[in-house]
Amino acid sequence: MTVSSSFALHATDGNARTGVITTPRGVIRTPAFMPVGTAATVKAMMPESVAATGADILLGNTYHLMLRPTAERIDRLGGLHTFMNWEKPILTDSGGFQVMSLADLRKLTEKGVTFKSHIDGSRHELTPERSMEIQRLLGSDIVMCFDECPALPADRDRIAESMRLSMRWAERSKEAFGDRPGHMLFGIQQGGLEHDFREESAQALRAIGFDGYAIGGLAVGEGQEAMFGCLDFAPSQLPEDKPRYLMGVGKPDDIVGAVKRGVDMMDCVLPSRSGRTGQAWTRRGQVNIKNARHQDDPRPLDEHCGCPACRNYSRAYLHHVFRAQEMISGMLLTWHNLHYYQELMQTMRDAIAAGSFAAFEADFHAKRAEGDIPPV
Repeated sequence: MTVSSSFALHATDGNARTGVITTPRGVIRTPAFMPVGTAATVKAMMPESVAATGADILLGNTYHLMLRPTAERIDRLGGLHTFMNWEKPILTDSGGFQVMSLADLRKLTEKGVTFKSHIDGSRHELTPERSMEIQRLLGSDIVMCFDECPALPADRDRIAESMRLSMRWAERSKEAFGDRPGHMLFGIQQGGLEHDFREESAQALRAIGFDGYAIGGLAVGEGQEAMFGCLDFAPSQLPEDKPRYLMGVGKPDDIVGAVKRGVDMMDCVLPSRSGRTGQAWTRRGQVNIKNARHQDDPRPLDEHCGCPACRNYSRAYLHHVFRAQEMISGMLLTWHNLHYYQELMQTMRDAIAAGSFAAFEADFHAKRAEGDIPPV
């Protein structure tokens, strides 16, 4: 018997929410941050190490996996969970955002998108039906509708045209998804920064009916102030009893601001990408480990952090291995960043449950305002 998936809201504090998404592969505590495993791996991390940071779910990438090694090959090898040795839930995006970024290499029609592979130039077609098929072959626990996402800024006519196309594709995605107990399908709200278009999109998605709802089309160049302005109304346009997922966000202060405004799930490549480029995220903001002031510093990155990088290594060592271009640099800094992000999520979950989110937020910003403390 297949266990169904569901969402339960446990507590609210203002617009901030905490709860759980229950799936056959495990519980996802919300608000949740999803590390990104673009090509069936979170870069510089072993799957068990990602789990050790506290992650309940990973994100996989439909566009990249359909091109290499192909969804059909992954299916023959037992599905994405077996292929990448990750037993917990996986959410896969639809491929729409990546195809959007190809610009001149794509052609958009009512049917879908044809594009050239960035790997070898081969031609492919991605439609709502094909996106659902790929995500079924991958075995995704949470499947995303196929959508079209214009870069911002864009004029209202372009935003409206794109949003309405995405809503037609959402209906086709729902039909192609079919009845799959134990798997969830999320619709994606579009509409740029426009309140009326976001409302129209939300109403269309509600009429179709989904297991969860994503807020798409943000973090695409509009800046934090504009994004927060949109999040002041967009989450409340979506059903209260379903999870709300903000796609592609972001920096720690982006995440705190999104949770404050009613978002339940987020993803971003930033923690792992920053780790590979010598950037560490801490309670006091960002630390650039390549800076010379760290070369004789025996302190950890963060004395209150329990990750392996902070427990076992000094800033001086982390500075050295980054400068020496040793692989362990990216491994340790990525582990630290993912640990920090998951610790941040747990702290917010606890604060919401206790009704103390405002106090948490004030402390979060106060520590970041102090900045990284230099050695004595």
